[in-house]
Amino acid sequence: MKNIFLPIVFLSGLAFAQTSVSGYVFEDLNKNQQKENREKGLPNVAVSNGTQVILTDKNGKYSLPVAEGQTVFVIKPSGFMTPLNENNLPKYYYQYKPNGSPADFKYKGSAPTGALPKEVNFALNKQKEETNFDILVFGDPQPYTEKELDYFRRSIVNEVKNTRKNSVFGISLGDLVGDNLSLQKPYADVMKEVGLPWYNVMGNHDMNYDAKEDALSDETFESNFGPANYSFNYGNVHFIVLDDILYPDPRDGKGYWGGFRDDQMQFIENDLKLVDKNKLVVVSLHIPLEHKNENNFRNADRQRLFDALSPFENALVLSAHTHVQQQIFYGKQTGWKGSKDLHEYNVGTTCGDWWSGTADELNLPTSTMRDGTAKGYSFISFKGNQYNVKYKTAGKPEDYQIQLSVPKVIPHPSKTSAKIVANFFIGSKNDEVLYRIDGGKWEPMEFAETIDPAFAQSVYKWDTTGKLLTGKRPSNPEQSTHIWIGGFGNKIDLGKHTVDVKAKDMYGNEYTASESFEVQTATKIP
Repeated sequence: MKNIFLPIVFLSGLAFAQTSVSGYVFEDLNKNQQKENREKGLPNVAVSNGTQVILTDKNGKYSLPVAEGQTVFVIKPSGFMTPLNENNLPKYYYQYKPNGSPADFKYKGSAPTGALPKEVNFALNKQKEETNFDILVFGDPQPYTEKELDYFRRSIVNEVKNTRKNSVFGISLGDLVGDNLSLQKPYADVMKEVGLPWYNVMGNHDMNYDAKEDALSDETFESNFGPANYSFNYGNVHFIVLDDILYPDPRDGKGYWGGFRDDQMQFIENDLKLVDKNKLVVVSLHIPLEHKNENNFRNADRQRLFDALSPFENALVLSAHTHVQQQIFYGKQTGWKGSKDLHEYNVGTTCGDWWSGTADELNLPTSTMRDGTAKGYSFISFKGNQYNVKYKTAGKPEDYQIQLSVPKVIPHPSKTSAKIVANFFIGSKNDEVLYRIDGGKWEPMEFAETIDPAFAQSVYKWDTTGKLLTGKRPSNPEQSTHIWIGGFGNKIDLGKHTVDVKAKDMYGNEYTASESFEVQTATKIP
């Protein structure tokens, strides 16, 4: 018998025998997910094995090498949609795990897939896609218990069913659960209630901590949600979803580090080579790319991602993880070489400050984040290759965008050091925030990186109460990147007065808030 030698492929230190996979990407006319003779293949559709990316030929056929542990997937083209499973999760991939996931993991991964079938085909259905569309974006739901998953359902999902409006799909930016991976399937069951196709990013609390190699840290995530690295198109936007957690940390074998394996970077580079440079590229990941400290993210990996994105005039990065909300901009000083600064929207979380705080009017944890951002979710509106972001506070009207902190009383006639503080949740340093008193002249407020006084008060009451409060003490306040401050001056008469604040964000959206205060006669100590 003739000997057959299969090449060996190395994936993050793991060696696997490599074979090949082939099949068709086809238009599934009867939507049974089976290719029939009358159903034609679709040409020039991208297919990947997680490293290489190729286009189908004129008959819709592809052929790729594949190694054990890799996933083969179609990159959804604009104007088509993949089938959905019972939880509205897109079905666009085939996992090649002939021996299944490691059996000694605490949380189960994939069952053995056995030998490759003769063909691995991908069904697509035509759908009407406008170039103007909206999506929903969730930061960290992160329930550690079934009770917290119920908080998520009642505070976020039940509301989103009514507020999602024209959104065509959603993305969750990692930490779908909090280390308890048995909650991943119940999380998917809850998300089904939103009623939209949903894409998921892997977070550091979604990993298999038993893994000795990063390539195996997503085994349970992959079994429940599909590949941790993939891409798809909608309208004039190309979306890339990435696992940017290196685990175990390659520096010391402990904890995790923000970054990418080489095979992931190859996928990013090969994927973007086939994307029209006029498209908007949206990269969704969990850990922010922040350049301030390499302890957060490996510099070389961020630079390689920047280099791959730099030919695109329009790009956006979405991240979560921090449980604060930030607008981050990368320019030449950070290694970004694009024609304009790269914007990263570090999205506020749906669990807020890990489901902490006292109960709100719905008997759910208030869970305001450490920077004073109320828990919530985001809408991104796309127009061609441009975008516009709006943040929605859970349980509040759409126009609730500013937390305004004003002293209830100030003295007369002496000048006070008290300040008017506006926390503009979606704001960034360069935004315009103005204020006026009693309908007077609008004056600019001063940007300041400081703590939110309203949130600080909500935390410190836990330390001054004589009786333990119901709920969980929030995290300590941290400096916010979206606070503006104004003074009172010393010419305000006795009596009741009103402060108005208006803010304009980077997209031109305007928001307002008002609060009242009283001026009383100052009483001196005798």
